[in-house]
Amino acid sequence: MALEFFTMSIPETGRSETFAARAEQAGWDGITFTDSQNLVGDPFVGLALAARAAPNLQLMTGVTNPATRHPAALATAIATVQEESSGRAICGIGRGDTALFHLGRPPMLLDDFFARCQELHTYLQHGTIEINGHPSRLRWLDRAKQAPVPLDIASSGPKVISFAARTAERITFAIGADQERMAWAIDVARRAARDAGREHGPSFGAYVTVACHPDHAIGRDLVRGSVAAFAHFSAMPGSTGAGLADADKKLVAEVGRAYDSNFHLVNSAEHSQVLPDEFVDRFAVVGGPDACAARLQELAALGLERFVVTGPSFGADYEQAQVHNRLVTTELLPSLR
Repeated sequence: MALEFFTMSIPETGRSETFAARAEQAGWDGITFTDSQNLVGDPFVGLALAARAAPNLQLMTGVTNPATRHPAALATAIATVQEESSGRAICGIGRGDTALFHLGRPPMLLDDFFARCQELHTYLQHGTIEINGHPSRLRWLDRAKQAPVPLDIASSGPKVISFAARTAERITFAIGADQERMAWAIDVARRAARDAGREHGPSFGAYVTVACHPDHAIGRDLVRGSVAAFAHFSAMPGSTGAGLADADKKLVAEVGRAYDSNFHLVNSAEHSQVLPDEFVDRFAVVGGPDACAARLQELAALGLERFVVTGPSFGADYEQAQVHNRLVTTELLPSLR
């Protein structure tokens, strides 16, 4: 199966169509829109608009959550995109930590997340759940012409990875680009799928931070905020740092203690300065086009079928970020095809 490459974007009002059209023209297979109600516009409106502007692009939430949206409402929103796009929608979902932070709410408990994802998946599969003794299903899907929307769970810890392997059509690991940790995560998923009797199991992908730049130091500084965010996800309450070496666990824990969600994905944030260069080099893909291609191919060889690529973080030097963007579209993506 050919590798797929998604670009991460935001549903900025008035720009979703432009972002999608540019992504398709640049050679991306898909685009993701984030769901963070206090920071950006609605991703489902954005994806529906993108469907018209880019008729071949896959359309994914990256990510939505079942905490700020009821599973029935969430299922209807993404299933509507599926119908309007002739079957190109993917429901990328996570716990919604940033979305909840801006509502003054704590991170979603894992048991609640699992229960709501089960309900969401049942709705998407045209099934029925029981709510307070009342059978609940999306009746309008009886008229749907497209296949059910695949569920893609963003996963970092072993509990979420195992749940996703038992439940969803797709897993996209959010653990950084360290090869050893990726191998660990894939092994956890494969064992969980096998134990659940899933002969083929879900497809695997990964969120990866890429800084494609001929000057390694400049490239590294373009993405510190993104790498810190992935470290933060591995330091959430209840996380054990599974799959990390002891030294990395300490660094991730330090980022978690210092992390300020008001400056999520911001290069200049204090928590972004905690990570040493060596950590950034391992947990992001940094270097010229040939070096980046080699790193991504090594990761793909572990069993990944797609990458969701995030590039320069907020506050990155604009001119240097443009160098990255140009190299990704004119050299990196073509070489990986």
